[in-house]
Formats: sequence, C-alpha cells, structure tokens
Amino acid sequence: MMPRLQKVFLLALSISTLSIMLVSGCATIPREYGKTETRKMLVTAYDAGKKSTGWKNKYGCFLMPPVYAYGPHEGERKKVGVTSDGTKAKKGTIAADISRYPYGTKMYVPGYGWGEVHDTGTAIKGDHIDIFFPDEKDCKAWGRKYLDVTINKP
Repeated sequence: MMPRLQKVFLLALSISTLSIMLVSGCATIPREYGKTETRKMLVTAYDAGKKSTGWKNKYGCFLMPPVYAYGPHEGERKKVGVTSDGTKAKKGTIAADISRYPYGTKMYVPGYGWGEVHDTGTAIKGDHIDIFFPDEKDCKAWGRKYLDVTINKP
C-alpha cells in the first residue's frame, strides 16, 4: 500500500500535467476543427503591377509617386505592394470578399498551395478570389480557373 504522501504527490503531479497540457493546447480540440469547408470558386491571379492593382504615377511622370488610378481614392498616394490590411503582398496572399471571408481566413488552392486573406479588390465579390504572384507572367499563365478551394475561417 502506498503511503499517503506518495498518493498526494501523484495526484498533484497529475493535476499539474493536465493543466499544462490544457494551457499549451495539447489536450484541446484544434480551433479550426469543424470550420473547414470546400467550395467551388473562381480563382484569378494578381501582382503588384499597375494593371493588377490600379495605380499610376502622379501626373504620368515616372519621377512622381504612385497614386490610385481610379475608384474612391483616385489621385491619393498608394503604397505599392501593400495589401488592404497593411501587410506586404507576397506568395500566399489572397484577395477575397471580406464580408464572406474575413482577414486571416486560410485557404488551400490546388496548384498554388496555402494562402491567407490579406487583401480585397473592386472586382472580387462572393466566391471569387485573387491569388498573389510576384511576377506578371505567372499571373497570365495562371489565367482564370474554377477550383475546389478548402477554407479555414478564423
């Protein structure tokens, strides 16, 4: 028979271990559990260039800063390569309709890989997403595709 002190020690050790596992997430259900869905979506591509992101040089002079070429911010200064949530655009950046897919939504696009929503676009509505490529030729090679996209909302 175990002495009383050993029983108390084992109980305290078990409670401590379980507490650490719960706090660190080892014994909990993942946050994304049950929130994963797959949808057929139109997937197009964009880059940081003038055509994709709607900017031009002020007064048409290459020495002047870039400004928005159209839309509600027309003529205002534009930070080229910066997304609507303020992060730098890079491979894995996705533009989506944020009323349906909020910033931080992770998506798996077949042929592209995992990405995260950090941007919006005037033509991006509903089940249409735009994936970022650093080069315009890669965008043109991608084209327009209807794909089954896996979505993990935050």
